[in-house]
Amino acid sequence: MLPYTVNFKVSARTLTGALNAHNKAAVDWGWQGLIAYGCHSLVVVIDSNTAQTLQVLEKHKADIVKVKWARENYHHNIGSPYCLRLASADVSGKIIVWDVAAGVAQCEIQEHVKPIQDVQWLWNQDASRDLLLAIHPPNYIVLWNADTGTKLWKKSYADNILSFSFDPFDPSHLTLLTSEGIVFISDFSPSKPPSGPGKKVYISSPHSSPAHTKLAAATGAKKALNKVKILVTQERPSAEFVALNDCLQLAYLPSKRNHMLLLYPREILILDLEVNQTVGVIAIERAGVPFLQVIPCSQRDGLFCLHENGCITLRVRRSYNSICTTSNDEPVMVCCPVNENAAALIVSDGRVMIWELKSAVCSRNARSSSSGVSPLYSPVAFCGIPGGVLQNKLPDLSLDNMIGQSAIAGEEHPKGSILQEVHLKFLLTGLLSGLPSPQFAIRMCPPLTTKNIKMYQPLLAVGTSNGSVLVYHLTSGLLHKELSVHSCEVKGIEWTSLTSFLSFAASTPNNMGLVRNELQLVDLPTGRSTAFRGDRGNDESPIEMIKVSHLKVSLQYLAVVFKDKPLELWDIRTCTLLREMSKSFPAITALEWSPSHNLKSLRKKQLATREAMARQTVVSDAELGAVESSVISEAESKSELSQNISAREHFVFTDNDGQVYHLTVEGNSVKDSARIPPDCAKDCFPEGSMGSITCIAWKGDTLVLGDMDGNLNFWDLKGRVSRGIPTHRSWVRKIRFAPGKGNQKLIAMYNDGAEVWDTKEVQMVSSLRSGRNVTFRILDVDWCTSDKVILASDDGCIRVLEMSMKSTCFRMDEQELIEPVWCPYLLVPRAALALKAFLLHQPWNGRYSLDISHIDYPENEEIKTLLQEQLHALSNDIKKLLLDPEFTLLQRCLLVSRLYGDESELHFWTVAAHYLHSSSQAKSGDTVVTKEGAPKDRLNNPLDICYDVLCENAYFQKFQLERVNLQEVKRSTYDHTRKCTDQLLLLGQTDRAVQLLLETSADNQHYYCDSLKACLVTTVTSSGPSQSTIKLVATNMIANGKLAEGVQLLCLIDKAADACRYLQTYGEWNRAAWLAKVRLNSEECADVLKRWVDHLCSPQVNQKSKALLVLLSLGCFVSVAETLHSMRYFDRAALFVEACLKYGAFEVSEDTDILCKGMCAEWRENLRMLVGVF
Repeated sequence: MLPYTVNFKVSARTLTGALNAHNKAAVDWGWQGLIAYGCHSLVVVIDSNTAQTLQVLEKHKADIVKVKWARENYHHNIGSPYCLRLASADVSGKIIVWDVAAGVAQCEIQEHVKPIQDVQWLWNQDASRDLLLAIHPPNYIVLWNADTGTKLWKKSYADNILSFSFDPFDPSHLTLLTSEGIVFISDFSPSKPPSGPGKKVYISSPHSSPAHTKLAAATGAKKALNKVKILVTQERPSAEFVALNDCLQLAYLPSKRNHMLLLYPREILILDLEVNQTVGVIAIERAGVPFLQVIPCSQRDGLFCLHENGCITLRVRRSYNSICTTSNDEPVMVCCPVNENAAALIVSDGRVMIWELKSAVCSRNARSSSSGVSPLYSPVAFCGIPGGVLQNKLPDLSLDNMIGQSAIAGEEHPKGSILQEVHLKFLLTGLLSGLPSPQFAIRMCPPLTTKNIKMYQPLLAVGTSNGSVLVYHLTSGLLHKELSVHSCEVKGIEWTSLTSFLSFAASTPNNMGLVRNELQLVDLPTGRSTAFRGDRGNDESPIEMIKVSHLKVSLQYLAVVFKDKPLELWDIRTCTLLREMSKSFPAITALEWSPSHNLKSLRKKQLATREAMARQTVVSDAELGAVESSVISEAESKSELSQNISAREHFVFTDNDGQVYHLTVEGNSVKDSARIPPDCAKDCFPEGSMGSITCIAWKGDTLVLGDMDGNLNFWDLKGRVSRGIPTHRSWVRKIRFAPGKGNQKLIAMYNDGAEVWDTKEVQMVSSLRSGRNVTFRILDVDWCTSDKVILASDDGCIRVLEMSMKSTCFRMDEQELIEPVWCPYLLVPRAALALKAFLLHQPWNGRYSLDISHIDYPENEEIKTLLQEQLHALSNDIKKLLLDPEFTLLQRCLLVSRLYGDESELHFWTVAAHYLHSSSQAKSGDTVVTKEGAPKDRLNNPLDICYDVLCENAYFQKFQLERVNLQEVKRSTYDHTRKCTDQLLLLGQTDRAVQLLLETSADNQHYYCDSLKACLVTTVTSSGPSQSTIKLVATNMIANGKLAEGVQLLCLIDKAADACRYLQTYGEWNRAAWLAKVRLNSEECADVLKRWVDHLCSPQVNQKSKALLVLLSLGCFVSVAETLHSMRYFDRAALFVEACLKYGAFEVSEDTDILCKGMCAEWRENLRMLVGVF
């Protein structure tokens, strides 16, 4: 038979509660799947899948204002492992960079003593991943090396900086939101600070905003959109305009290049930065709830919107879904950056609600096509590849797997398509409740003993200000039960057993100082609450304390102490009043039961009673022997209730004069045993006697008293000696001995902190003082175990600390969790990489398996167990996908990159899967080619436009034409018209460009130039002399600083390839790539993009990861494999080569064969190194 085991391990931890006003913007959802948020001076980390608290980081001395997870946009290997790095900033200007898994601070940064306004990790370079950009008030941006704490550079600006935002398409572009306007920086670089003050602009909107007009129908919304005039100018707006101060948020759109979002309380405005004009608006009706926050998505051009009433809406161009929460407090929202299918609300009362987006296929009679809202359709592909009929799918995996792109682009649904219309809805999948606002009354359950080991649970009862009692399981830190017990603030709790406790509360005093007392006996398994004192309690003196006797057999005595009323003694077993003392009984200031009692005498009485009841039960002495055993056992439970059997117990108390009374209790009999006058304490305190006694603790032969002057008096009852210690601190509010036989440690709570004493040596072990060691004030204390204390504080938190009372973080892998958590970042680096390799490729198996037990890890079986636990933590839907034989290698790579939150891998395999599948379809001849020269399959299932120039040329051209047409519709000034004309000329739309040029009014100073330009565009011919002249003029203009004008002239004579070459020469690489995509054929475009690849791979730029994506879009798969090998990305290279071979993307030759074999050999060696350490 296996020995019985019970889990009662309790680690140091912190239970958090309501948030501070400074914590409002301190929240972030990392690529690792974890959510971090600030709670006063703490940083709380929770798992987004199970809503469990994994870590609480405590080192800040001030309130947290910002938290940011490090990005995972790099290749992970032994040298650059998966790790949990987090930056947190507080109101005192300190930034701490954490190793979250270990719970240690890696680096501390301090520049000024004012609140940090914003922080952001840099992610664009392959070489440096430790750079952190921060805003230090009032007007400084500082770049830090977050690994060493070194300041790399510092730049100041004229205005106060509120926040900043990086352009997701161009990391050299940084936008600062200031108190006056917006500053655009176009030369941001990690190597040096920006050279100039940036381009400062003002954004304002007229008072006649569409937010103030009710939008009755779609036509009304369209009219309102046309009436919006948002101006981006370099002049300060006049008084009749609404200033930028009304703007709640500024952010780039990650779904479209050069688009920015401005959030106002009643409208969302989309700006096209190329023309500085509003091209979209989402306005709320007059009765609608104002916006609070918006998170733009990179997938499917969606917006997660948070409203002031806690309502979340997901808006996807001309479609939206919403869910309302019941929050009364102002929340803050974060969105899953990996899948963009979930949002978390962090409410100021400490609640965390996780809402996941779910899709459902619509039936034919439930279609929404006629409802005025554009329908959403399922996508063609799953995990990047159009799936087969028999393949398992998980449509809720991510936003781009829920809805297709064609419906969002405003296109007609393809006829005859197998796509299905879907509806989206939010489901609450996680809820984490925090502690309510202080005050707190805490009490730990009775300690662990050899007798209760089979039923013991480390439970902590927390009485709250709203009358409820929260019971926490301290092994997991989760709420075990929430019980609504009282109607007013809980003043104290005392456990009567492992499964029941007493709690008391008192209402607000009336004019006579009388209250309504509530004393409840709560049965924890059932939650039943019984009024212990029956009808007593109305209009009486408030209860000051309750004390339960220490008898282990039956905790039978309860002493109830009132403020201005005599003591009451109760029998807990029967809830009966044993004795109410006379009015002449002394007023009690402190009371404690003796830990020793006459247990032998009690057992003799019980045995005699059982024998007497057995004799009364049987008929004759002859039958006594036959039934004796059964009768006695039956009588055991009856005897104690029917007979008044009581043990003799003792308690001591003190009165207002400091006199100590020793009383003996047996049943309802109370006898005065001894009295110790206050003068006896003078010998202990040469400076004078003790003050009024406030608390007493008694254990073994040691009695400790504390008074209002901060004095502690230690009495050795056996040796009949006492010793007084003046602590020179404030009022001793509570003293309590630690559990455990022979453990003489004691905790004392003062107004300004707490101390732990060794009463055997009469020495202080540790001390904690508010304002010196910590910033919070202690409200209550107790012992958790024999070596850990519990502190309840006014910051709304409850801390379980070691006896030293030093706030320390814990290791995440040491926590006991109720539900398993999928987080490979918690594994050691080699184990995390080995698990990834196991999920990606199993060549030794005919079918994929999730059982790692058959793999031999001889050196460390514990690591093997941890790996299996991680596999068990995967959801059943994910396991089903991984075990599906129809699940391709490319889909597997995409899925694993999402599971790991690997940003670099996700982007690589998304683009690789798209173009490898397209290449395979083109070679097989199954794809119809359109008149634009692009496969029809690519147009029906294009790469998401968030990948910008990586998209197919035909789709990119179509998007750019739609964009310039929208710009043309929204133009309101001559500058807007001129910019639209320039774009049309570059796109080859000369007829429409001429029409715009001829619209210039005669009184405009550019009328003559525009007229001549219209004539030039109309009369341009392809003859040799005219082309030579125009090319010469264009070249001269470019040489003299007129780059944009020269490029236009070259595009007019179909010399776009030369124009791209000039743009690249002058460092306009992104502009050259854009022009090549919209004007050149595939061969010429490839030449331009290949030169861009060489530039990206140069040591000065060092963006090889981006170069890989460009090569994938060109179909240069061999070059991709060679580049991966040169970058020593052996795992990704080997998997990519295998995928290319399966899709026929490599031409079979001796060179490719050597390349493939070399990469596979390198990966095998890499795997051998990973597995060999176990």
